[in-house]
Amino acid sequence: MELSDRDLSAKQPESVSRTETGDRPGDVRPGLVIHGFGPDSGTWLSGVLRSAGNSRRALGPERRLEVVVQGFGVRLLRAGLGDQSALDGALLEDIHVLACRNSMIHASVQADELHRGVETVDAAVAHLARRQWEGWAYVRL
Repeated sequence: MELSDRDLSAKQPESVSRTETGDRPGDVRPGLVIHGFGPDSGTWLSGVLRSAGNSRRALGPERRLEVVVQGFGVRLLRAGLGDQSALDGALLEDIHVLACRNSMIHASVQADELHRGVETVDAAVAHLARRQWEGWAYVRL
């Protein structure tokens, strides 16, 4: 027997508590994940971070916003390289900047070289897939 989404939601036990947003307590509400893939030079990362900032201001602070950097562009996330003011600005706006550890290995970047506040994920593609399965909006810049 196949059940529709309406059938499934109707059959949830009453013991499952919901927040005002309809999520279970502790669940992260779906947000926006931006995929940045580029070389280790140029201004592309500054543009991605600027777009992320514009998105933060337009969407408000209620949703999590992540920029996942993949490829040799992870080198631009090292402390003292690239556009540090753009990176600092994004972090101050509560934009989570995530470096792909697989890319870091290939680009010879160590975690302790990353700009303060930059986080890491094991594999960018797997992280992006998980976020989409969780209902997040995906944009590639």
